[in-house]
Amino acid sequence: MNELNGYDIEDLEVGMTATFSKTITEADIILFAGASGDTNAIHINEEFAQTTPFKGRIAHGFLTASTISAAIANHLPGPGTIYMSQQMNFTGPVRPGDTVHAEVTVKEVIAEKSRALLSTVCKVRNNVVVDGEALVKTTSRARREARS
Repeated sequence: MNELNGYDIEDLEVGMTATFSKTITEADIILFAGASGDTNAIHINEEFAQTTPFKGRIAHGFLTASTISAAIANHLPGPGTIYMSQQMNFTGPVRPGDTVHAEVTVKEVIAEKSRALLSTVCKVRNNVVVDGEALVKTTSRARREARS
């Protein structure tokens, strides 16, 4: 692993896994609503949220999914990684105070294109709340050396 660039494509192997965990706070939800413009009452109005099937406020799906981005950017493949695509299924709610555990696992290494296909999942108390897969472009030691 290169500290500045994370794992190069040459270092990745199918089955490698990394995690990132974050407790979703009230501040996270309010700041995400402001940054994204998504001010849906299900996220910010407890009285309204009580009238929904969730019986209370829930975090934005993309706030929850952002923990996947943190696992990819900070751990696997790490710094220098570029998102190409992300497919997600939202399967359960995340409430203020819940801790989200994101896990990414290398499913496929496409060495000639410096790309990796990752399985992505978020859990709260061992319940899957988001699952899917991501395609990322990684750094390459061979390409860096060829430019030198």
